[in-house]
Amino acid sequence: MLHRFRFNVFALCVVVLIALTGCEAVQDVMRDTAQPEDSMVEATPVKLVYHIDYPEGGKDAYIAWVVSIANVLQAPEEVKRIRSYDNQDETISPNRLVEFEFDSFLDAATYLNRPEIMDILADLPNHTSKATVYTFIERSDYEKTEDADYDLKSVYFIDYPLGGKDAYLEWVNSIGGVLAGPEEVKSISSYDNYYGESPHRIVEFEFASQEDADSYGALEDIMAIEVELDTRTAGWYYHVFELRSDYINE
Repeated sequence: MLHRFRFNVFALCVVVLIALTGCEAVQDVMRDTAQPEDSMVEATPVKLVYHIDYPEGGKDAYIAWVVSIANVLQAPEEVKRIRSYDNQDETISPNRLVEFEFDSFLDAATYLNRPEIMDILADLPNHTSKATVYTFIERSDYEKTEDADYDLKSVYFIDYPLGGKDAYLEWVNSIGGVLAGPEEVKSISSYDNYYGESPHRIVEFEFASQEDADSYGALEDIMAIEVELDTRTAGWYYHVFELRSDYINE
């Protein structure tokens, strides 16, 4: 009975994702959730990442709406953490990054199935020009991770080469210490796209200041690793996001 309950709740999550991500992605979701494993449903940390573009001239109105619904989004016990960021370059999409963190798929599904949350997500297109959601599961590639609130986050969006994921991860294992070593970087976290769509992976580097970010990026070893990304991946790009205070006072 408990196993059946878990499946039904997660299936309801799929219904929500249908509205957010489209039919093609949902076909993949249904294949992945046809026979859920208890251990994954219970124990896998999940991050829902929203890429949002403000309507032209409508950023202030969007922020006012966020202020009105922030407490509702944060209230359910299932959501571990919500953070929002503005793209440092306001002309580039996505203009805004919002991350919802959960301890498990079951928590994420229960949260998304709450009527008050479903109502807010259904209303999201009325306040944005574009909103896309991705589901990521946390990896353990980097030990330098924590939940502190740092001002800057450089987010790398990475696609694995065809058939080359294992080779990429071996390379990451060999350079993880180099990336995490400098004191300028406060946290490094990596995530895989649960549905296997692009981007396949995100890696987040967090810094306390722009000065620290610039100093880190200028290190010879770090520049060499970034150059090597061209040959280790099928493609990559990154954006720099600045922390907002929309969800800080939890």
